[in-house]
Amino acid sequence: MASGKLYTYPDNFRADKIKAVAQISGYKLQVAPEYVHGVTNVTEEFQGKFFGKVPAFESGDTCLCDDTAIAHFVGNDQTRGGDRTADVMCWAGLAENNLLPAVAQWVWPTMGIVQPNKQHVSAAKESLKSAFTGLNNVLANQTFLVGERITYADITCALTLRSAYENVLTPEWRKPFPHVNRWFMTVINQPGVKSVIGDVKLATKEAQFDAKKYAEVSGKAGNKQGAKKEKAPKKEQPKKEKKAAPPAEEKPKEEKPADPWADCPKFTMDMDCWKRFYSNNDEDKSLEHFWSIITPEIKEHYSLWYCDYMYADELKMDFMAANLIGGMFQRIEKLRKHAFASMVVGEDDKGGLNITGLWFWRGQTLAFPRSRDWTIDYEVYEWKKIEWDSAEAKALVSAYWQWDEKAKFGNKGFNQGKIYK
Repeated sequence: MASGKLYTYPDNFRADKIKAVAQISGYKLQVAPEYVHGVTNVTEEFQGKFFGKVPAFESGDTCLCDDTAIAHFVGNDQTRGGDRTADVMCWAGLAENNLLPAVAQWVWPTMGIVQPNKQHVSAAKESLKSAFTGLNNVLANQTFLVGERITYADITCALTLRSAYENVLTPEWRKPFPHVNRWFMTVINQPGVKSVIGDVKLATKEAQFDAKKYAEVSGKAGNKQGAKKEKAPKKEQPKKEKKAAPPAEEKPKEEKPADPWADCPKFTMDMDCWKRFYSNNDEDKSLEHFWSIITPEIKEHYSLWYCDYMYADELKMDFMAANLIGGMFQRIEKLRKHAFASMVVGEDDKGGLNITGLWFWRGQTLAFPRSRDWTIDYEVYEWKKIEWDSAEAKALVSAYWQWDEKAKFGNKGFNQGKIYK
C-alpha cells in the first residue's frame, strides 16, 4: 500500500481535506508527530523542500506543498473524478478563490483571528449569497458536484464552508438554499469525512466579533496584565524549633537564561517614553520628537533596520498578510523593552501584496538571533541596516512612522499597518 507523511498543525482545514481524501481512497497517510508549527517550517531543510508552506507532504522523492495537489496524489479514481478530473479541479479553484476569501472575511473576525472590516464583511455576505445561489441551482438535480459519488470537489467546497455553517450561517440565512444544505450534510456525514472532522454543529445565531478574544489571539491583552495590586506579604510567625533533620540532597540550580544584550554597552534609552509619546501625539509631532531624541549617543548604541517579506507572491488576501505580522509580534513579546517597529501591508493597483517594515532597536546587529525565542519569524524576511545620517533613513522613518499613504512601501501603496510598541 502506498504511504506518505503529512506535515501540519491541529485544526488545519486544508489538512482535513487531504485526510478525508486519504480515508476514502485507502491511502496510508501518516501525520508527522515531530512537526511543530513556527519551528519546523522555518528550518532550512523544510524551506528547501516545501518553501515553508503547510500542509506539506512527502513520499519518497515526492515533496508537495499545495493541498489540492496533495489531495490529488493521495486520492484514487473516485476522488479525482475519473474522466472528469478537470471538473473536480474547477470546483477546487472555486473553493480557493471564491468561497474561502468570503468565509475568511466574515467568519475569521468572529473567531478572533482578525479584526472585522464592515465593508469586507458586507461584501463577503453578498459573495457567499451569490455562490450559494449558483450551488443551489447546480445541486437541484444531483447529489454531488461531479458524478454520482463523492469527489474532492465536494470535500474541498464543504470543508471550506464548514466554519461558516458552524459560526454565521443561521437557519434564516440557510433557508433559501435547501439543496446546498442537503449536499453539505451529505458530504460531512460520509464515513471518510466524518472520521476526520467529527460532528458538525450548525449555527443557531450569527457569531459576532469578540474584542477580548481577538486581544488574546493577537497578543494585545498582555499589556493589561499586572494591573492588579500585589497583596502585601503575610508576616511570618515565629516558628518553633524542630529537631534537625538529616540533610537532603541539594537539587541542581537551574541556569538563568543568558542576557540577550550582554555584549551591548550598559547605556540604554527610555524606549517606553518614546512609545508613550508616539501613542499620545499626532504623527507629525511624533516624527519631529523621534529625530530630536536620536543623539550621537543613541546612534552609537541603537540601529535602524528595514525588512522585506521574501514570499510576497504567496500573499493572496490583505487581512491574512496582516495576521502574519500580528503573529510575529506576539511571538517576540519579550523583545518589546528594547525595540520599536512599524510593519506595513502594501498593495498595488492589481491587488499584489507585500509586507515591509522599519525596526529601531538596541545594538548594532540583528536583534532576533540574540535569543532562541525570537528567531521563529525573522528568517522569512530580508534585512538591511539603514545608516542613521542617510537620506534613506529620513525617508523611511517619515513613511513608516506616519503611514504616509502617498509614500511607497516596497514599491507598493499603503494598505494597512501594525505598530510594535
